[in-house]
Amino acid sequence: MSAEQPEPPAAVVVALLEALGSAVSTDAVALAAMRADKSGHRTAAPPLALVTATSVEQVQQTLRIASAHGTPVVTRGAGTGLAGGAIGGRGEIVLSTLAMNRILEINVADELAVVEPGIINAELNSQLAPHGLWFTPDPASRAISTVGGNIATNAGGLLCAKYGVTRDSVLGLVVVLADGRLLRLGHRSVKGVTGLDLTALMVGSEGLLGVIVEATVRLRRLVGGPTPTIGAYFDSVRAAAEASAAVTAAGIRPAVMELVDGPSLDAIGALLGLELSGAAYLLVQTDGPGAEAEAAAVLELVRSGGGRAEMTTDATEAERLLEIRRAMHPAMERLGTTLIEDVSVPRSALPAMFDAIADIERRHGIRIPTIAHAGDGNLHPNFIYDAGVDDEVPAHIWAAADEMFQAAIALGGTLTGEHGIGVLKRRWLRDELGDAQFELQQQIKNVFDPSGILNPGKVF
Repeated sequence: MSAEQPEPPAAVVVALLEALGSAVSTDAVALAAMRADKSGHRTAAPPLALVTATSVEQVQQTLRIASAHGTPVVTRGAGTGLAGGAIGGRGEIVLSTLAMNRILEINVADELAVVEPGIINAELNSQLAPHGLWFTPDPASRAISTVGGNIATNAGGLLCAKYGVTRDSVLGLVVVLADGRLLRLGHRSVKGVTGLDLTALMVGSEGLLGVIVEATVRLRRLVGGPTPTIGAYFDSVRAAAEASAAVTAAGIRPAVMELVDGPSLDAIGALLGLELSGAAYLLVQTDGPGAEAEAAAVLELVRSGGGRAEMTTDATEAERLLEIRRAMHPAMERLGTTLIEDVSVPRSALPAMFDAIADIERRHGIRIPTIAHAGDGNLHPNFIYDAGVDDEVPAHIWAAADEMFQAAIALGGTLTGEHGIGVLKRRWLRDELGDAQFELQQQIKNVFDPSGILNPGKVF
């Protein structure tokens, strides 16, 4: 075949085009965009096709065709994931649910909403606010991430220590299986224990078990009253971590408790044009009944732990402080190529985990700016390095990451608190699960997807 003659489309692409028409794209630019997500990980080659579904029926058709041809399917929302879990490569179909973005129902009496997976997290809350309701999962990416993506990774965020992770807000799901069958899971009632909890199994399944096409989510009433917000600078990150652990040990449950180390502060300050000085910064916000009394107790604990603290009850100023924390990932992108990681440890072990990260930095001679959802022990170490021509993570960065994961597990923690396994952490999954559970999880995957076409190469 000469260079002037393009390679004919694969049979599966022809079938998709015949069935779905303009919903299917083979445009080179569109396909190239599907090779990467916010993790920075990039596949070696673009996928075969991009299907932008606008209905459940189109999702079903896509999976029936893919199943008939034995073609892998990678489900994708906004592409904001940080573990490479929704990137498409050679020989694969990327199935986007981003255009399925309607709110199908808002039920004030039952405090629930029925939504399509492509609705943006922040957009959902903007439409709920006039009803006095709120979808509580609050990932830092809420302005750009989809609810379907939040569900697929069981996303957390700044508020989950008090209000729970995404799984706690999902009542029911409608899922398309690998062969195109439609599965309705869960319920609309507050309680429901009929059979095995397949809804909870689907949350956090990273596209391995089916494609989420609808979700019934639990809502809360908007929290009224003041939201005292405390910002405190410390002379060391360990002192800040010890102060956060003291808040938890005192039985106080802040809505937000975020810890930012010195290098992260420097990067955020440079991005936002702010003077942020200190070796660490602790941000704490309380809400609801008793918020002011809780904030006063937090302020006393923080100051007794060496923090130079100030408190505000001004909502605008509080939001400005929260936006400083949410600027972390854009700030890291300016430092070079970043391997963004995500481990969780028991909250009392937070100081020890920061010590372990500092030790890894010293021994490997690398930078690992780190922030933490201190309220629940979830840390985000950011490994900074210079990317080579092949965009591969250097071996010495993986070696340092390996030590960091092993340290988290040794402290009673886990590989991931909210980003998922994707492709970036799959080599360590067996270390945490053990052989028996690892194999059982693979068997569960095979029950839902016996042909192995859903997101192959991810997680396992």
